[in-house]
Amino acid sequence: MKIPVPLQLAVLAVGMTGFYTLVGQAVPQKEVQPPEVIEVSDTVSTAELVEIGKSIFEGKGLCTNCHTIGKSGALRFPDLAGVAERAAKRIPGYSQLDYFAETLYEPDQYVVDGFNPGMPVINKPPVGLTDSEILAVIAFLQTLGGKATVTVDTKFVYTGGSLEGSGATADVSAGDVPVAETTAADAPQTTAASAGDAG
Repeated sequence: MKIPVPLQLAVLAVGMTGFYTLVGQAVPQKEVQPPEVIEVSDTVSTAELVEIGKSIFEGKGLCTNCHTIGKSGALRFPDLAGVAERAAKRIPGYSQLDYFAETLYEPDQYVVDGFNPGMPVINKPPVGLTDSEILAVIAFLQTLGGKATVTVDTKFVYTGGSLEGSGATADVSAGDVPVAETTAADAPQTTAASAGDAG
């Protein structure tokens, strides 16, 4: 007796569905929750802010997925060893704080020559850092080749402050943040493709 082809296909489909259902149920399921907001108290010192920033950099911020410090990890984005010194000179008219803030809030606004855009905006999902968490990350970045100077009261253009280098408040929603051209001297000495320095 010959089994009709449509019946063979139906049995095969039911059998495959059952098999994959069984396999799917056998695999342990893990519920993934959004990362918790790291509270930054109004009374933390700059040193404590640096420690909080380091933990965010290595954890919730996902920075080490792409960035390295001292070329120790994945070289997808620039190595951040000494970034504090470079940040102060990267864009004419920008202070170190201005550069770090723009690199984190608008990473494609200025892309170092020789690298491609690609860093996510970290104050939006999937990373979703708060302004105080970003300030803590900036404090940590300042210690990579420099000294942390920010406090919990520090404001920058994205949190109601002004550009330190110009003294003027920029309307970032209107795209008024000045952008400088890059030069070959600005490019990091690495072959990895990447966006801005921070984050």
